[in-house]
Amino acid sequence: MAVPAWTCGASRPGPAPTALPWPGRGPRPGPGARRPPSGPPRPLSLLLPPLLLLPLLAAPGASAYSFPQQHTMQHWARRLEQEIDGVMRIFGGVQQLREIYKDNRNLFEVQENEPQKLVEKVAGDIESLLDRKVRALKRLADAAENFQKAHRWQDNIKEEDILYYDAKADAELDDPESEDVERGSKVSTLRLDFVEDSNFKNKVNYSYTAVQIPTDIYKGSTVILNELNWTEALENVFIENRRQDPTLLWQVFGSATGVTRYYPATPWRAPKKIDLYDVRRRPWYIQGASSPKDMVIIVDVSGSVSGLTLKLMKTSVCEMLDTLSDDDYVNVASFNEKAQPVSCFTHLVQANVRNKKVFKEAVQGMVAKGTTGYKAGFEYAFDQLQNSNITRANCNKMIMMFTDGGEDRVQDVFEKYNWPNRTVRVFTFSVGQHNYDVTPLQWMACANKGYYFEIPSIGAIRINTQEYLDVLGRPMVLAGKEAKQVQWTNVYEDALGLGLVVTGTLPVFNLTQDGPGEKKNQLILGVMGIDVALNDIKRLTPNYTLGANGYVFAIDLNGYVLLHPNLKPQTTNFREPVTLDFLDAELEDENKEEIRRSMIDGNKGHKQIRTLVKSLDERYVDEVVRNYTWVPIRSTNYSLGLVLPPYSTFYLQANLSDQILQVKYFEFLLPSSFESEGHVFIAPREYCKDLNASDNNTEFLKNFIELMEKVTPDSKQCNNFLLHNLILDTGITQQLVERVWRDQDLNTYSLLAVFAATDGGITRVFPNKAAEDWTENPEPFNASFYRRSLDNYGYIFKPPHQDALLRPLELENDTVGILVSTAVELSLGGRTLRPAVVGVKLDLEAWAEKFKVLASNRTHQDQPQKCGPSSHCEMDCEVNNEDLLCVLIDDGGFLVLSNQNHQWDQVGRFFSEVDANLMLALYNNSFYTRKESYDYQAACAPQPPGNLGAAPRGVFVPTIADFLNLAWWTSAAAWSLFQQLLYGLIYHSWFQADSAEAEGSPEARESSCVMKQTQYYFGSVNASYNAIIDCGNCSRLFHAQRLTNTNLLFVVAEKPLCSQCEAGRLLQKETHCPADGPEQCELVQRPRYRRGPHICFDYNATEDTSDCGRGASFPPSLGVLVSLQLLLLLGLPPRPQPQVHASRRL
Repeated sequence: MAVPAWTCGASRPGPAPTALPWPGRGPRPGPGARRPPSGPPRPLSLLLPPLLLLPLLAAPGASAYSFPQQHTMQHWARRLEQEIDGVMRIFGGVQQLREIYKDNRNLFEVQENEPQKLVEKVAGDIESLLDRKVRALKRLADAAENFQKAHRWQDNIKEEDILYYDAKADAELDDPESEDVERGSKVSTLRLDFVEDSNFKNKVNYSYTAVQIPTDIYKGSTVILNELNWTEALENVFIENRRQDPTLLWQVFGSATGVTRYYPATPWRAPKKIDLYDVRRRPWYIQGASSPKDMVIIVDVSGSVSGLTLKLMKTSVCEMLDTLSDDDYVNVASFNEKAQPVSCFTHLVQANVRNKKVFKEAVQGMVAKGTTGYKAGFEYAFDQLQNSNITRANCNKMIMMFTDGGEDRVQDVFEKYNWPNRTVRVFTFSVGQHNYDVTPLQWMACANKGYYFEIPSIGAIRINTQEYLDVLGRPMVLAGKEAKQVQWTNVYEDALGLGLVVTGTLPVFNLTQDGPGEKKNQLILGVMGIDVALNDIKRLTPNYTLGANGYVFAIDLNGYVLLHPNLKPQTTNFREPVTLDFLDAELEDENKEEIRRSMIDGNKGHKQIRTLVKSLDERYVDEVVRNYTWVPIRSTNYSLGLVLPPYSTFYLQANLSDQILQVKYFEFLLPSSFESEGHVFIAPREYCKDLNASDNNTEFLKNFIELMEKVTPDSKQCNNFLLHNLILDTGITQQLVERVWRDQDLNTYSLLAVFAATDGGITRVFPNKAAEDWTENPEPFNASFYRRSLDNYGYIFKPPHQDALLRPLELENDTVGILVSTAVELSLGGRTLRPAVVGVKLDLEAWAEKFKVLASNRTHQDQPQKCGPSSHCEMDCEVNNEDLLCVLIDDGGFLVLSNQNHQWDQVGRFFSEVDANLMLALYNNSFYTRKESYDYQAACAPQPPGNLGAAPRGVFVPTIADFLNLAWWTSAAAWSLFQQLLYGLIYHSWFQADSAEAEGSPEARESSCVMKQTQYYFGSVNASYNAIIDCGNCSRLFHAQRLTNTNLLFVVAEKPLCSQCEAGRLLQKETHCPADGPEQCELVQRPRYRRGPHICFDYNATEDTSDCGRGASFPPSLGVLVSLQLLLLLGLPPRPQPQVHASRRL
């Protein structure tokens, strides 16, 4: 190997210059001239245990050069530290800004955040807000019960007798294929005018209610028409509630018949596909209609269950799972001669979104074989329900059996496990079309306080898998006033576009009696609900006084967050609540587990902890100190917490009583001052009610200035705290320009810009032209550099963000910069706070050249000298860059600076993408620690549907034998055929378990998914460290050392000589988890602590269980079915006939 010429320098280089101007800098060639092609990927190597101190080593075959000794590299590190510190002292202006604050001490007061008082006040305000909704709920529920009790049932009621606003009428009239249009519906539908209301994010009419009826329920049935008749009286109560409380949002009555009446009226948000919205499947209705449930679903998979019947069963189970909430527990098993769980879950598990998804996928794999063994299925189910060693609901217990029929009544099993107390209800479902005797199935249900249902077709699934809730509601109705307790739901997405809401629910009972002395009615009429938008609750919480890293959060009894700055679902499913656990919203640790448990138990508490937090851009992890304070929100299931960093204990409150000074400072916000004072970005906050918001900060500033010309900072329509602090910080940052920045030559020190950002919402960038390339968030509280600077001491480097999949940086002269920032800490009368962050923006290319010089053997500005043939010297980062790699990497593992010109366009990338085996060596030597977590709120592109055998692609076609069989015609099969056609034309597969797309989410382009996130942060090694990456002839020496008072790691390493060795590549980018995150089968073995609702109504001695089953829905007439079949065979569009799935007589 040829011996290259190396730089010779003094064995002990002289003192390093501090904040030197660019040494010997002449005209800079264009960036293209400096960057040779990057070439093929670098080889990977294997790693041996590190050597703590390596002797002076010479390269093979050469005696004129050696890898730099440790003391040399420590010297280079000190030069780098001194240069950074010198520049920041001169241009950052930290000390000068402290003096400016002290000079203006009369213009502000230092206020204290008292955590206990704050959190108690906010909890009280939230309690008052919700209490107003509770009063309205109770008025509605009482009125509904009285109206229904006074209502006289009409057997001969007709459609034209009812006048109401059909929320879906406009959409149906616009759709020529609509059912009502084709049938020429006689329903008298009101035509209303609407006005835009920003509170509802919708057009509304305050004089009327609107009615929504599910697509698969016939509007003209006697049951529905009577329901519409008596619920019309609720309209006046809705209106009176709004008069008493104008802040009320949606008021809704969800009927057990499926009718939804809501106020104010607004057109229904029709989905692109069929509207399958049914109020009885909404999270708030399910929670309000019954107490928590322990459910075991057993499915007959004997050989007789095949083809269409098995597919109906699979879909039925999936629909049944959708009737469960997070307060419920469930398991699913299949049985023939033996019973076994369909999934990896061996016991009851919480019916949360992820567990239900596991069940739904597992159910699709069920295969029919063997003989029917009811005994095996029921014994398995009872054993599951008797397992007391697991977490469960401990309230309603039930078994749901799906079968095609059988003769065994398994009375001995019921005698052994369930009689005489009958604490477990048994619901039986006869699935498919068959001629089996259903008497045994009816007997099982009736003998165990359950109900018998028939599911002959796909159209009967949704109705008959949810009506069991009526049976579970009986003890609630019989309990009377004791059961009339308001419950508050999890967070979920409002179907009418309000966004994320919680709902207060109250059950509505049927108070009628059939005659004097008759038993009390057991039917639940429905559930009353009132929505509260999360944004309305957030408005009650302090935010800007808590600083950039302080926040308020709230959780429910499941540990799910109601409020949290990290609650940001990217996509929502109308059928499921938004469930983000507190331990998933933050980085989990033992301290947070204790806090979560205490909050769920309804306790008060305070604790200071050291914990990890993700940066706002989710690229970094910082170890920080946080103070947690929490209290319960009385009369609710929620608990409220406050998180404060120690430096946010105090905050500034401006007191600009001098109007002349107000005007003077305000003038520095005018664009006309930007050329001399630097560009000002103002945080887009709600300074005044009439201020028009804009995503464009220039336009927002213009709107702000125009408004300020009409009102004063002390106006009642404005937030005086925000306005005064904004104007004060405008003046203070202008004084920084005047005292420090204006007289400095930024180019001399290769700076593109200097800047200051404040808690008051000001970001000032100097000079004005630098604002053109400023990409940071104008809201300091939402800027990653700002929040990280507050949490860390010293200088925080932030390279430009680069994704490995994107093209490299395009280096143009003076356009690419590296942010360096630091917090300004004030100490005023013994009170410490951090009201601002200052920093500089480094010219990437110029500082890369400066980095080479500082990490070289030059003493001043002398030209580098080459090693002669007989001399001995050490390599350095300037002359020997062909053989020596020198880099600065930040605390997240991202490349900041390199002595390799071809790596300049890779600045900002995770270093493993630049040099995989060197990054692995740093990780294995504890310079970096890895933190893995999961994002349960991500949105992913839809996956192509897999064919799990869940359904054929077409429609069921009857055989000749079916046509010749009169029993087939008189059954519901022909009607089922039409339903299959209807669903089949609309869905990609009409047996698809997940119908969220049809449920009303127009954003079918993306779906929720789980993403695995990996962040790196500095490990335990702080000292200078030498090691070797050993791979025979491909071995590499490297040295790494943390730079004091920065978030940088200085690394010097030999460049790889060959590509014979390979090592694992560390990954940092977010990756999709096909299995939806951590293995659910393992997680359910370690369930997180939770508590169910404190009330349970699962038994009442007076319950009448004689009503325990019926057949399918009303069968259409033979003539109708024959006509329908002929239409189908001829390929003509079918006209559906009235169908009633419920024979509820109220």
